[in-house]
Amino acid sequence: MSLSVFKPHLFKITFDVYRTQLIIIYFYKFLVIYSIRFYTNKGVKINSNLLSILKEMPKEPKHILEAQRQRIKIKQKSSKYVPGKVCLQILGTGAKGSPRAVYLFSDQSRYLFNCGEGTQRLAHEHKIKLAKLEHIFLTQTTWKNVGGLPGTALTIQDVGVPKITLHGPPGLNELFSATRRFVVLRDLKIEIAECTENNIFEDNVVSIKYVPIIGKPKNFTLEQIENSSSNENMGKAFSSSNNNDTDDTDYYAHECKGGVENIRSVSPTIQHLLQDNKERGIAMSYICRLKHRPGALNLDKCVFKGVPPGPLLGKLKNGEDITLPNGNVVRSSEVCDPDDPGPVFLVIDCPSEQYLDTLINNAEIKKHQKFAGNDNDVTCVVVHFTPTEILKLPKYQRWMDDFILSTEHILVNEANLCLGSIAVHRIQYKLNMLSPNLFPLLNDQGMVIEGNSDILLNKRPKCDSVNTIKSENGNIESNNLLRKDIGTLCKYHLRPKKGFDDYSQVRLDPQEYINETMVLPDFPAALNELKEKIRNTQMNLTIRNYPKILFLGTGSCIPNKTRNTSGILLQTSETQNIVLDCGEGTYGQIIRFYGLDESDKVLSNIDAIYISHLHADHHIGLIGLLQGRKRARQYLNLPNKAVYLFAPRQILGWLNFYDQCFEDIKEEFILIPNGDLILHRESYPKDDKKDLLGQLNLNDFKTCQVKHCPNAFGVALVLENGCKITYSGDTMPTENLIELGKLSDVLIHEATMEDDLAREAIIKMHSTTSQAIKVGNDMGAKYIILTHFSQRYAKLPRFNENFAENVGIAFDNMLVKVDELPLVPLLYPALKIMFAEHYEEMEQKAVKRQLKSEILAAQQS
Repeated sequence: MSLSVFKPHLFKITFDVYRTQLIIIYFYKFLVIYSIRFYTNKGVKINSNLLSILKEMPKEPKHILEAQRQRIKIKQKSSKYVPGKVCLQILGTGAKGSPRAVYLFSDQSRYLFNCGEGTQRLAHEHKIKLAKLEHIFLTQTTWKNVGGLPGTALTIQDVGVPKITLHGPPGLNELFSATRRFVVLRDLKIEIAECTENNIFEDNVVSIKYVPIIGKPKNFTLEQIENSSSNENMGKAFSSSNNNDTDDTDYYAHECKGGVENIRSVSPTIQHLLQDNKERGIAMSYICRLKHRPGALNLDKCVFKGVPPGPLLGKLKNGEDITLPNGNVVRSSEVCDPDDPGPVFLVIDCPSEQYLDTLINNAEIKKHQKFAGNDNDVTCVVVHFTPTEILKLPKYQRWMDDFILSTEHILVNEANLCLGSIAVHRIQYKLNMLSPNLFPLLNDQGMVIEGNSDILLNKRPKCDSVNTIKSENGNIESNNLLRKDIGTLCKYHLRPKKGFDDYSQVRLDPQEYINETMVLPDFPAALNELKEKIRNTQMNLTIRNYPKILFLGTGSCIPNKTRNTSGILLQTSETQNIVLDCGEGTYGQIIRFYGLDESDKVLSNIDAIYISHLHADHHIGLIGLLQGRKRARQYLNLPNKAVYLFAPRQILGWLNFYDQCFEDIKEEFILIPNGDLILHRESYPKDDKKDLLGQLNLNDFKTCQVKHCPNAFGVALVLENGCKITYSGDTMPTENLIELGKLSDVLIHEATMEDDLAREAIIKMHSTTSQAIKVGNDMGAKYIILTHFSQRYAKLPRFNENFAENVGIAFDNMLVKVDELPLVPLLYPALKIMFAEHYEEMEQKAVKRQLKSEILAAQQS
C-alpha cells in the first residue's frame, strides 16, 4: 500500500468525532492493518502473532440481540424502585404537519401517548431515546394517532427493545398485520393489552386506567351500540373486492437477510369486528397515577438526631423506627421528607360532539375532578388531544370547569403551530446562503426564534397561558389554566416538583447557523465565487416559473434529521401539482415549506399521486397526505375531488383494509394501476387515458418495470409544453428505464450507495452514484438529479469524477425550476467546504473499507 493513502486532512481526529470506543477499536485495527501491508510490500514476512492479534481484537457488537440482553438486565434492576424524576414531555404538538405525541419520561422507563406520522423523526433529532420505550397508548385508531407506529417500531427494534405493548381501541394488532409486507419486524414482538374499563396497566412507575369513550353515530340507537359487538351483520357492508385485493407479496425477499416470515392476512371475521368498532366509534382516554414514593431520607435531620452512619440509616429510609445506643428513639417520619402519594394526570380525547355526553358523565373521571374524595385524587394536569372545535363548545368548557383551579390543561392539537424540527431549519439557513432561489427559507411559523435579524419574519411568543377560549359566539369565560401554542420539548414536571416548563422548548438561532458556516476556512471566498458563477450563468438562461420540482424527501429507508424519506412535488402549473412517491412525513414537509395558508392551496391543487413501489419509505405517508388534501379543500370551500393515484394495484389491499376498518379514505382516490401504463404493453383504455391526460394537462404518462422489489416501476411524464421528466423510483440500472426516459429533459434517479459499495447496492437492488449517472447519459437526459441517498450520507454524498455539469444533488426543501437546472452543479465546491467535516468522515470510512478489503485479500492469498 502506498503512503499516499495518508492524506493529512483525513486524520484530523477530534474528540467530537472519535470519542467512542468503537472508533478507537477501528483506529487500532487500522494501525495493525497498515503495519501488515507496509511490511508485506517491503518483503518482510509477517509474524502469525500479528495476524492473530487482528483476529482477536473486539468486533462490532451483535447489534440487536446484544442490545436486547442489556435492556433486559437494566429493566430487572430498575423495576425494584419507584423513580424520583417523572415528567410529561411534548414530542409532537399536534400542529398541522406535526405528530400528536406526548412522552411520559422517567429515569427508568418511557411511555408514549399517541404516535402520529413523524414521531420517529422528531425523537431521533431531539435524542429522545427510544431504547426504554415499551408501552404506547393510543387514544384512537386514526392516522393522526397511529401513522408513526410503523416507523417508530422499526427504530425501537433497531435499538434493541425486544417487545412493545400497544394500548388502545381494538384494531392495533391487525394494523401491524396489514403492514407486515412493507414494515418488517423480525426482532420485535408486538403485544396488545386488553384495554377494558375493568382492566388497569400497572408497573413500578405508573398505574393507568383505561376509559373507553363511545361515540353515538346518528344512524345508531344506544341499544344498537350496546349490542353491536355481537351483531354479525355489521360486517356484511364490506366491499366484495377486498378478497380480490389480498396481497401476499414479499416485498423484501430480495434482501440478504431473507424475506418476511409468517405473513398472514387479517381474517374476514376480525375485519367485521373492526368495522363494527369503526361504526360505533371508540376513543380511549386514560387516568394515570404515579406510584406512591416514600419520602427521601433527610441526612441533615439524621445528623441532628444523632444517627450514626451505617445500617440504621437504611432502616430509617425503609420506614422503620430505630433506637439509638443511648436509648433515644428516632422515628422514620421525623427524618424523612413527606411521602409522595403519586400525582394524577389525565389524557383525554373527545373526537367529536357525539362523544361528549359519554365523556362528561364518566364516573371514573369525576373522581378526579372537584368531586374527588380527597386531595390526593385531584388531577394536576390534563392533556387534551380533543380538537379545538370541540374544546370550544360550552358543554366541554363547563366540564373543564369541574376541575379545580390549580389543574393545568395542555392542548395537543392543530391549534398549536410548532412543527418541532430545528435541524431542517438549520441546514436550510445554510443552503439559503448559497442560493435563496433554490433553497428558500421555510415558512412554518411555530418556532421561537432567538436574536434579532431582518431575515427573521416568523417570530412568535413563548407558549401562553390563557383563561379564555374564542368560540363562534364570542369569548367563553373560563377558570381553566390552559396552555396553548405550546412547543416541542415543553414539559410538565410531575415529580419531584409539579409545574409547566417551557425552558427546553425548541428554538431557532439563524444567526448562529450562518456564523458557524461563515467561519469555515475558505467558505467566504467559495461563496463569493459561487454567486458570481450563478449570476453569469443566469444571464444566458430564460427561466419560466413552471414546471418546477420541490424535493420533499431525499433519503432512504427511515427519516433522519436532514433527509426525509422519498417525496417529490412536481408543480406543472400554478393550479396543478403531481406528487411522486409519498414517504412518511410528506404532508408535514409541504406544511413546513409553504406555511399554513399557502400549503392549503398547494394541497388542494394536487391532482395526481404516483407511488413507485410498496416499500414503506415510498408510500406510508399516503394516507396522511390524502387526509390533509381533503381538509385543505374543505377549508377553501372547494368541492370534494378524488385524486388520481398511480400505484401498483396491490396497494388496494392495504388501502381497502384501512378504509373498511379505521377511517373512510376510498372516496379520496381513483386508482390507475402502474402496470396498465407500461411502455409498449399499455392496457389502459385509450379513450380513458386521453381523458385522463387532458385532466392532468399532460401529453403522456408511461411506466416501466424496474429492478428492485416485486411490482416496482419507473415513470416518465411529458408535460403540455413538451418537457419530459423521468423518475426512477428505487432500482438497479435497467434498460427498461433507459428506453422509457429517452431524451428526457431531466432524470431524477436514485443513488442510494456510493461507488465503493457496489456489492451492497446489488444485494439491496439499488444504484450507485456512477450507475445512476450512466443511466442518465445512456438515455440522453439533459440533466440528472440524484436522490434517495442512504442515511449514512445525511448531509452530502461522496462525489466522483462522473459528477459533470449536468449532474445535480437533491436536498430536502430544494425548489428548482426545470430551466434552473444548469445552476445546481455549480454548488459542488461550496457544498464540500460547507459540509467538510461530514465529507472527511465519509472519506475516512472509505479508506478503512479499502484497507479492510486489502488485508482480507492478503489473508486469503
